[in-house]
Amino acid sequence: MKILVIGGGGQLGTKIVEQARKAHSLYTTYMTRKPPLEEARTFQVDKTDREAIQGLIRRLEPDAVIDTAAVHNVDYCEAHREEVRLVNVEGTRNIAEVCGSLRAKMVFVSTDYVFDGGKGLYKETDPANPVNYYGQSKLEGEKAVREACENHAIARTSVIYSGVSTNTLQSSSGKPLNFAMWLTQKLGKGEPVNIVTDQYSSPTLADSLAEALIKVCEQDTTGLYHVAGKTRLNRYDFTIKLAEIMGYDQSLVNPLDSSNMKQMAKRPMDSSLDVKKIERTLGIPMLNIDEALTIFSTQAKEGTM
Repeated sequence: MKILVIGGGGQLGTKIVEQARKAHSLYTTYMTRKPPLEEARTFQVDKTDREAIQGLIRRLEPDAVIDTAAVHNVDYCEAHREEVRLVNVEGTRNIAEVCGSLRAKMVFVSTDYVFDGGKGLYKETDPANPVNYYGQSKLEGEKAVREACENHAIARTSVIYSGVSTNTLQSSSGKPLNFAMWLTQKLGKGEPVNIVTDQYSSPTLADSLAEALIKVCEQDTTGLYHVAGKTRLNRYDFTIKLAEIMGYDQSLVNPLDSSNMKQMAKRPMDSSLDVKKIERTLGIPMLNIDEALTIFSTQAKEGTM
């Protein structure tokens, strides 16, 4: 089938490209980081440019479009709401509208931050109630997809990470694009880290998420799904597990209460996700934390060679 990945140069988009390029006719868009695809199959297009993105999708006529592109930095989103809305809501709507007109499947990557964090292990039937603008913008993006494209799947995920070369995936500031790779940089140099003990989530290996999203495209799978790691744990415990598997000094990891953190945007305290529905639907298991970090460890070591 023909699949278009919006944001193919990002962390998740790169994993989708790696896994899908041999089995499918794959195309991508990017903004700054070019995807690992031949020139004729990748396009520098901004999803907020309605005419450009819709024109490209009409020209390609894909069977499915996976939208991974968004502004993710939670504190940045809080301070730049107009810009964030343009990308996370209106840009998403641009894609959903043309997918709806072409009857193409749209797969939209959303977030656990649509929840307020008062419960944890959220099911798809639990009411959303975001406590920051990032979560609000992604929830509005979900609504735009449902309204404009009947053939859609919404995949909420949580704390995506992968072990990749830090030269390959860095932000414009030079920092690693995921929490786990930041930890490997700091702990690998013997530098201490202060990590919160009271924020829980379902950390998700990008490889596992990419596999699930590709299967959603391949199968007659529509609706809302939680697609994340199988293990609920806090940031501190995640860091200790990573240090253990990577062979780092665990005494470098200092516990911290989130009330001592200076963060502009409020965080949900427990936004972990129940993944039973997607496992039943696709017939594949989501990874537990030990399985995922074992894969991550191998990737991270290869990436730093």
